[in-house]
Amino acid sequence: MAVKKSVGDLKEADLKGKRVFVRVDLNVPLDENQKITDDTRIRSSVPTIKYLMQNGAKVILCSHLGRPKGVTPKYSLKPLVPRLSELLGVNVVMANDCIGEEVEKLVAALPDGGVLLLENVRFYKEEEKNDPEFAKKLAALADLYVNDAFGTAHRAHASTEGVAKFLKPAVAGFLMQKELDYLVGAVANPKKPFAAIVGGSKVSTKIGVMESLLAKVDILVLGGGMIFTFFKAQGYSVGSSLVEEDKLDLATSLLEKAKSKGVSILLPSDVVIANKFAADAESKVVPASAIPDGWMGLDVGPDAIKTFCEALDTTKTIIWNGPMGVFEFEKFAVGTDAIAKKLAELTGKGVTTIIGGGDSVAAVEKAGLADKMSHISTGGGASLELLEGKPLPGVLALEDA
Repeated sequence: MAVKKSVGDLKEADLKGKRVFVRVDLNVPLDENQKITDDTRIRSSVPTIKYLMQNGAKVILCSHLGRPKGVTPKYSLKPLVPRLSELLGVNVVMANDCIGEEVEKLVAALPDGGVLLLENVRFYKEEEKNDPEFAKKLAALADLYVNDAFGTAHRAHASTEGVAKFLKPAVAGFLMQKELDYLVGAVANPKKPFAAIVGGSKVSTKIGVMESLLAKVDILVLGGGMIFTFFKAQGYSVGSSLVEEDKLDLATSLLEKAKSKGVSILLPSDVVIANKFAADAESKVVPASAIPDGWMGLDVGPDAIKTFCEALDTTKTIIWNGPMGVFEFEKFAVGTDAIAKKLAELTGKGVTTIIGGGDSVAAVEKAGLADKMSHISTGGGASLELLEGKPLPGVLALEDA
């Protein structure tokens, strides 16, 4: 993928008095009282917005929230205004819509350095259809385009891809730039030895990533529920653990492919098993090849953790995607926490550690180690698709540097 032009390439002369349409990812979790429960995504968007403000731009923020069907009050972006205003140090103006006459008036009234937040762009079904007429209406509000919403870059929507056809320049924001530098950079040109840790419940959701990484990594560490499909493929008894019966041949072929490429694949030597899927289940540690009937594996065992950590000690770059066990239950979070601690320790020794979206991010944040990693990806699906080597429409739409 070609290197993209960044907002940092634009100077005051390019920005002062200009209306800048910024696609941000403010898709934050809200509780039943419409209070923000995690403001990571809002905080991540601040550097780009502040840079534009400081250079005298009129900033128009566009985001989605949730998956509304038409105008749905509980998916309004209004509850985000106080936190956004506080972080930016200005009163953010909120529009009741994202296109139309009222919005145009608010844009016209914006001072240099002012910020306007548009209402949820997904209140229009045209957004997800990438309708050119709708994209044109959004684009009509501004002079240039900045995409800082990496989390939606894998989708070709009106606000992530369509508007870039009508606004020039169309550039990457700082967060988008950082995601691309780390994820594309690490995969295209990693410092070796390069390890990937892939977890999660299903082989099927991670096939693309594993196949793509097999061409690049030296070590592939596997954990999470998907290991039982690999174990069953090798003829082990897996009790009542999660298995994708239709993926047994695939698991075997992935292991063979790794061998032929000289990649060292590490599957856990022991597992923590439980008599039921529950936080208070009875649990014990057994060898991975000997799970008794009626029991299910819910975490990797202490021997596996030791082996994994020793292997990771030899590396210079590590990508982690997917937990080692059912980390939502304290009892079965030991493997995931151990990996998080190990990566934090290695980052301190100069290893590049990239947490690739989704549950691994939640696990690292739960362990309080998020700020100890080199890079935490804000995009679940987008990170996966990038690691699989797929092009991202929201990135392709931006100008090459």
